[in-house]
Amino acid sequence: MSAVASYVAVEDTRSEGVWVAAWRRLRNDRFGMVSLAVVIAFLLLILASAVGLVAKNWQKEAGVPNAPPTFVGPAPKETGSDPLASIVPRDAKPVDLSDIDPLAPKYKEWAERAAKIQVTEAPKAQTLPFGADRLGRDVLDKAIKGAEISIFVGVFAAVLATFIGTVLGALAGYAGGKIGDFLEWVYNVFTSVPDILLIFAFAAVFGRGIDTVVLILGLAGWTGMYRQVRAEYIKHRTREYVRAAEAIGVSHTARMFVHILPNVSHVVLVRMSLLVVGFIKAEVILSFLGLGVPVDQVSWGTMLSEAQSELVLGYWWQLAAATIFMAVFVTAFSLLTDALRDALDPKLR
Repeated sequence: MSAVASYVAVEDTRSEGVWVAAWRRLRNDRFGMVSLAVVIAFLLLILASAVGLVAKNWQKEAGVPNAPPTFVGPAPKETGSDPLASIVPRDAKPVDLSDIDPLAPKYKEWAERAAKIQVTEAPKAQTLPFGADRLGRDVLDKAIKGAEISIFVGVFAAVLATFIGTVLGALAGYAGGKIGDFLEWVYNVFTSVPDILLIFAFAAVFGRGIDTVVLILGLAGWTGMYRQVRAEYIKHRTREYVRAAEAIGVSHTARMFVHILPNVSHVVLVRMSLLVVGFIKAEVILSFLGLGVPVDQVSWGTMLSEAQSELVLGYWWQLAAATIFMAVFVTAFSLLTDALRDALDPKLR
């Protein structure tokens, strides 16, 4: 009986895993959990948009052109006055256009035929919840569909850049020697070219498309991740826990990605959150210059590009919708990353 009790006592005193402890600390962070809920809500929203449950008719004309938001109310109707009424005298005789235009006698006949053709068209809304663009498309549907494209580009490009930078940084920092020197040379080649020029160069080579934008941003944005991960691995490769793993025969790969990586994951997560924000901005620039999202798609970048000409005319709702959606997601993602950093930071355990 005593042996069983001692075994249970040993089992109860075992330390919890890294990820279990991180999840426990994250649950105690109120802002972190709220941010996690917002990020999950956005992910579910773009998943519903991808399968066609919401915003599938974003290209259709749901309202009149530049219909204002519902809380603003319908736009005042134009009086339809003739701008030439003050110039042409009322007693002026009609001009015979048959000498000028040989088809003038047919205009009346064609007008009568056109009047007999009844075209049934669904009435267009005068207001929409978030307004309409210059073509009458619902701005709310465009913002939801744009979230699908922009978040996909930002997150997956950041994941790609994080993967490349983490693997190369781990190899350079842990192995050192000729491998580290070669990877440092590759890093210096990429950083010698300004990021925006490197992005434009890749865009000119690979062309347009959503997957292409992800590839371009991932290939151009891994250098910052590489620099930080390399520095962390140089610092951790001589720590006692790594030496202990080496003493019991753990492989180099396991030491790099099972022992060291969880201890530097807070740095990786913080850098990845910055990449997500930066890549969403980069997608805006590429779409504005015609090198990003195709013309038959919509993103927050294309919405902001369209909103520039509309804002001059006083139509601000497309700019507001894209900005609100982007600000909420970016803020929630940044706060969630900060919470994950605190939960995974070994100094706070």
